[in-house]
Amino acid sequence: MRLIQVVGVLVGAFIAALGLLWFLQGTAIIQIPPILCVADCEPIVSGSPFWAAAGAVAFVVGAGIVFVSARRGG
Repeated sequence: MRLIQVVGVLVGAFIAALGLLWFLQGTAIIQIPPILCVADCEPIVSGSPFWAAAGAVAFVVGAGIVFVSARRGG
C-alpha cells in the first residue's frame, strides 16, 4: 500500500469509529460522562436523535473512505 492509501484508511477508520461512538451515545446504548468540560456540563441521560443521525452519517462516510482508499491502486 502506498502512503496515501494508508493515510486514507486510517482517517476513514477514525471517522467511522467516531461515528459509531456518536451513534451509540445518541441511541443511549452507551453513556459516557463528560471528560473535558469548561462550564457546568451534565451527561445526556436519554437518547439524542441528532447525534444518532450524525453518527450514522459519519460512520457511513468513514466506511466509504476506508473502502475507496483500500481499493485505490489495488
